[in-house]
Amino acid sequence: MRRINLLPWRTELREKRKKDYLTALGVSALIGLGCWMTTHFFFGTLIDHQNQRNGFLESEIKKLDRKIVEIKELEKEREKLIARMTAVEELQSSRHLAVRLFDELSRTLPDGVYLTELEQKNNEARIRGVAQSNARVSNFMRNLEASQWLYEPKLTIIETKLNEDKRTSEFTLQVKQKTEDTGDVQ
Repeated sequence: MRRINLLPWRTELREKRKKDYLTALGVSALIGLGCWMTTHFFFGTLIDHQNQRNGFLESEIKKLDRKIVEIKELEKEREKLIARMTAVEELQSSRHLAVRLFDELSRTLPDGVYLTELEQKNNEARIRGVAQSNARVSNFMRNLEASQWLYEPKLTIIETKLNEDKRTSEFTLQVKQKTEDTGDVQ
């Protein structure tokens, strides 16, 4: 039988397959590297673009924050101005009340009664004084009730004291004041 040596043919085929395999492996590696670089470049571009958008948004947010701070300061200033305007309006509307109170007190004060202290808050007044007798304090309170601008006199304290052999009554009373020109009670 003849012997045919197929070894070099198989070796050549094996080397050709090995070479084809290495070539395919190299081409696959190059294609994979190309895909990876393309993907990396694409997503890097997207990330850079998003970072630019984020930077733009952050700068706009900072501008808006500054505007919000300015608006809050303006609102505080507005509230202060409104409070001032309200206070001025209240003073304007009640400035005649003190004059009216003194006028009414001088009209209603009987002989023998002397006022030592007067304190006014809103539409109420606290009056301290000295009278020659309790009857004169009662007369003063009746006069206050009859007044068109004062009402509800309320005696809180009355003390009888001896000063230089004279008997006097020290009193404290509260009275409410009508605030409107129409005479309505507030």
